[in-house]
Amino acid sequence: PCPTVSKTMFKAAILALLATSATAFMGTPVAHRAPARSGAISMVVEEELGCTRPLGVWDPQGFITKEPEKFARRRAVERKHGRIAMVAVVGLITHEAGIEFPGYLSKTNDLKFSDVRDGIYGILDVPPAGIAQIIIFIGLIETVVWDGFNYSGDYGTGYFGKSLEGEEKVAKLNIELNNGRAAMAGILGAMADEFITGTTFADKIAAGTWPVGP
Repeated sequence: PCPTVSKTMFKAAILALLATSATAFMGTPVAHRAPARSGAISMVVEEELGCTRPLGVWDPQGFITKEPEKFARRRAVERKHGRIAMVAVVGLITHEAGIEFPGYLSKTNDLKFSDVRDGIYGILDVPPAGIAQIIIFIGLIETVVWDGFNYSGDYGTGYFGKSLEGEEKVAKLNIELNNGRAAMAGILGAMADEFITGTTFADKIAAGTWPVGP
């Protein structure tokens, strides 16, 4: 287990993630205006969202021009993956800080939440029935609770209960997209690092080899 100091550092990191302003990863938002590059592109839903400095519109494969009708779905998929990645990053740090649900993950298998390994290999400790429950739950959310074909990403929950409109809403959506992009890169990097080195983020903190090892 990690030393007490390491656990304290982890908990401080979690609090920082929750409390720090989301603008940490945000570029200056581009004004939300009707695009005028071409008639086809002008029909694309939410084209301006995510087009923030310094890259602006970055489409090296030309998908916006070749398949403008699919842009809304691709942006929605990016947003959704970003949301999942943000939850994954917070979950990774939380679990490796030793903060876990009390009790059993599976009574049948005598498996407690605290028995699940830290890092990417923890998923292998979850029984197949648990994996099936996760998949079914996600499916219900996508098909029953929220409309999976709602490409706007707005499910009526508001921003911490507050309804946003106009430029403020555009700014928050840009923040979310950029945070999601950073989280996707972050969780992929953490998984790749653990796979290559064989040590978790918690192991590195405890050994004093993070962020740079000896």
